[in-house]
Amino acid sequence: MIKHRAIVFLSVLAIVLGVAGGFVAPLLMKLIGFITNLSFYGRISSDFSSPAENHLGAWVILIPALGGIVVGIMARWGSRAIRGHGIPEAMEQVLEGNSRIPARITFLKPISAAFAIGTGGPFGAEGPIIATGGALGSVFGQALSTTGAERKTLLAAGAAAGMAATFGSPVSAVLLAVELLLFEFRARSIIPVALAAGVAAGIRIKLMGAAAIFAMPEFAPVSLNALALYAVLGVIIGVISVGVTRIVYWIEDMFEHLPVHWMWWPAIGGLAVGVVGYFAPRTLGVGYDNIGDILSNRFSLHLIAFLCVMKFVSWSISLSSGTSGGTLAPLFTIGSGAGATLGALFLWILPASGVDIRVAALVGMAAIFAGASRALLASVVFAFETTHQTNGLLPLLVGCTLAFLVARMLMQNSIMTEKIARRGLKIPEDYDADVFLQTTVSAAMDKELKPLPSDMLVSALADRIARRDPEVSVRDAWPLVNADHQLAGIITRNDIVRSMDKAGAHNLKLSEAGSSELVTVFPDETVHEAVARMLTHGIGRLIVVSRSDPKQMIGYVSRTHLLSTKFRQVQNEQVREDGWIKKRSIK
Repeated sequence: MIKHRAIVFLSVLAIVLGVAGGFVAPLLMKLIGFITNLSFYGRISSDFSSPAENHLGAWVILIPALGGIVVGIMARWGSRAIRGHGIPEAMEQVLEGNSRIPARITFLKPISAAFAIGTGGPFGAEGPIIATGGALGSVFGQALSTTGAERKTLLAAGAAAGMAATFGSPVSAVLLAVELLLFEFRARSIIPVALAAGVAAGIRIKLMGAAAIFAMPEFAPVSLNALALYAVLGVIIGVISVGVTRIVYWIEDMFEHLPVHWMWWPAIGGLAVGVVGYFAPRTLGVGYDNIGDILSNRFSLHLIAFLCVMKFVSWSISLSSGTSGGTLAPLFTIGSGAGATLGALFLWILPASGVDIRVAALVGMAAIFAGASRALLASVVFAFETTHQTNGLLPLLVGCTLAFLVARMLMQNSIMTEKIARRGLKIPEDYDADVFLQTTVSAAMDKELKPLPSDMLVSALADRIARRDPEVSVRDAWPLVNADHQLAGIITRNDIVRSMDKAGAHNLKLSEAGSSELVTVFPDETVHEAVARMLTHGIGRLIVVSRSDPKQMIGYVSRTHLLSTKFRQVQNEQVREDGWIKKRSIK
């Protein structure tokens, strides 16, 4: 009942976060639009507009640099935590900071991102919104009485709400939270996160409509031949995702060697953005319209290739400089462009293959996300939710899975985890069911241990241990029972040693040398609960008692017994058994 109350409590808070995320996302977009209009067009308006239509000429080079200066100042005297993608910083707080994010990040991150993106930074607004939502969830958790696990859930709920409010993709937002923030799949976390994402997406529909953010024409179900080529595309995109990740962090390492304070790095990155933007104006700003045009095959291949290369140059340098920005939208642009180009190549080589350039672009967009972030399921569902293309699910599943596989084989960490892995943090990759939660105490306990009479002399027990009596010599503790065979206490080897220093030790009874304060466990409780009880009381053993009669001993568990359940799981995963097709040795 207590657990259910906690879930309901978190769910209520998550709904509040969903409402907040639903309104924060459009507010940030309006702030970005205001700064964009003021910076590139000299007008006062919060309508979202692209910097690509500006007529500033060479002066456009300076605007992103000015935005970088603002971000550098905010990072230097506000909080250094505003630098970077947003998601890796949230992951670090979950893994090391007990899900505690400073309250000032809730307004410093979106404001700094608005300046970075509004002055032409080649980032999407989703990263800062996700980070802001996560920070808001963490602040909720710190303001109220919560556990570390509950704060993590609220942080993830806020992040999922931010993503759902930006893209109208609540299911992929939940999956992203599971794969990158929660590191678990449990009711206590999934329910609040799902509610936050659902509420945020509902508010987005109310404010902005239910249309797909990357709307594209309908396409037919894929053929088997085309599916095979989309699989090849996924493999190639997986290699590209690793290359993108390595280059980004290589450039970041180069910035570390600059002879200037890190506060000025975003300005230097901004200059690179301005130079690229002068020659390729479409690289400036979030570029959601570019993604939609590529997916709908409205660009020529030459324009797609040029845009993707220039977007990558601009984004990789700017992001590596430590400015405030995200990774998703640039990756989607690069991936969709690479997918469209490869699709056109496949179609040129095999005209009858049935490859659709639009599907290839869609697979490329999701596959580079899967390979770079390692969020496989989120990538597949995201592409579906943002395009509403049901026929794309099959090629998406195949392409993203192969991209994920290739990227994992070629590089241990992802674009989200490389930075925090360099700081020595171990990032969970596999989410196994906790064997301690699946195993009951009855399956791990020792049923053979016989209790000792409480009026037995300590000297008699010590003598049996010295004679290596098999019934007692292999134990380190013994339950005690009274004349009615009811539990009366417990005695350990340490108790025996300490009692030897007392006067009249040879006449001391076990009940006098041991302890009458028993910590017990029921056979139908989980091993997880038993371990928690041992840690809470600082002991290494528990007596298993009957629920109907707590004074009746039915078993005994030690740390060794409990750890043996994990050992059995390891054996089940690593020990291969001969199959019914016997292997024959080659002579």
